[in-house]
Amino acid sequence: MDPQTIIAKRIARELHTGMLVNLGIGIPTLVANYIPADVKVFFQSENGLIGTGPVPEEGMGHALLTDAGGRPVTAIAGACTFDSAMSFGLIRGGHVDATVLGALQVDQNGLLANWMIPGKMVPGMGGAMDLVTGAKRVIIAMQHTAKGKPKIVKKCGLPLTSIRPIDLLVSEMAVISFSNGRATLLETGPGVTVDQVLAATEAELLVSNTTPEMQLQ
Repeated sequence: MDPQTIIAKRIARELHTGMLVNLGIGIPTLVANYIPADVKVFFQSENGLIGTGPVPEEGMGHALLTDAGGRPVTAIAGACTFDSAMSFGLIRGGHVDATVLGALQVDQNGLLANWMIPGKMVPGMGGAMDLVTGAKRVIIAMQHTAKGKPKIVKKCGLPLTSIRPIDLLVSEMAVISFSNGRATLLETGPGVTVDQVLAATEAELLVSNTTPEMQLQ
């Protein structure tokens, strides 16, 4: 199973019926594909849509139905559209139960850097700052390393997205909680040992005597 699928499947287990959830660009968009049939989650895109469904099959996308990154999405029965002001009113007003975002770096206290790399052109910060500040729960979906270098670090070297810590990070190697203000290893990825997680992580991790392997079903 590829890393992105592992991450998306594990995060899908964090979502429950009735939740209003925002999915960021990249790996987070895959989460909608793995929600169990008996779980009814309302996905929100900050460009003004509640009720996004799985990514459409090849050739079935509609030019006017996209996520915030411009990628095609589907809409479930009962979906609604609205302007960006209403969308960000929902986010800033604390009405989003959870947001799933990608990341460039996360530090050992849960601070996130995900909106720019200095010196590189970016289209803008998007909704990341509002989402990290306004959502009730912030879940990060990212691969554990980039070009062999840890992305979970002692201190972020890139510009921070918010001064609010994230709540949970899911990579293909680990599930890490920041609920107590410290990076705490909750689960290891499929076939991954605790020692392998520690070797791929620059941040200091709190580790219990027994760490279960993540379940994806």
